Amino acid sequence: MRVIDVLASLFGLIILSPVLAVVAVAVKLSSPGPVLYRAQRVGRYGKLFTMYKFRTMRVGADAGARITAGEVDDRITPVGHRLRASKLDELPQLLNVLAGQMALVGPRPEDPSFLPYYSTDEWAVLSVRPGLTGPVQLNYRELADAHWQQGEDPTKAYLQHVLHQRLAQDLRYARTRTLGGDLRLIGQTLAMLLARRPR
Repeated sequence: MRVIDVLASLFGLIILSPVLAVVAVAVKLSSPGPVLYRAQRVGRYGKLFTMYKFRTMRVGADAGARITAGEVDDRITPVGHRLRASKLDELPQLLNVLAGQMALVGPRPEDPSFLPYYSTDEWAVLSVRPGLTGPVQLNYRELADAHWQQGEDPTKAYLQHVLHQRLAQDLRYARTRTLGGDLRLIGQTLAMLLARRPR
């Protein structure tokens, strides 16, 4: 799969370069600050790496908060809302895939601050590279929004209602993954992106 990851990420970066350029300009013009957001995430075997995304929040808005509260979070810029809805903010992670820190398909990359809440069994999810897409990435927002819209603290809601449900899905993926299954997840992701394209 590593060969497929390298070829697909390189091909994607080349083909999508005009889109990446347009999004970069939109982010730069929409609010002061860098185009890319850099976040520490946990990779395979627990190794930390810097994950790249297009910046969707005001600079410094993430200080003191580990989780964003979906569409109700007023720290997200207007352009950021559109990027998140279309998933275009995730495209720079192709660089992480190319570098071998991520895979095209895998568990959702985790913030290291949440590792102490993992059970012993849940650490097995780190046996594979985190993915640009995967079972959780396809339905994560729906899983989380049900709690955030109730006015509960986003981080508290994540720990109590989302984290272990998410990890259960990621563990099932890590233990049963196949090339055919990964290709199906990539197809589902592409279908979702086309359905969510900005109008």
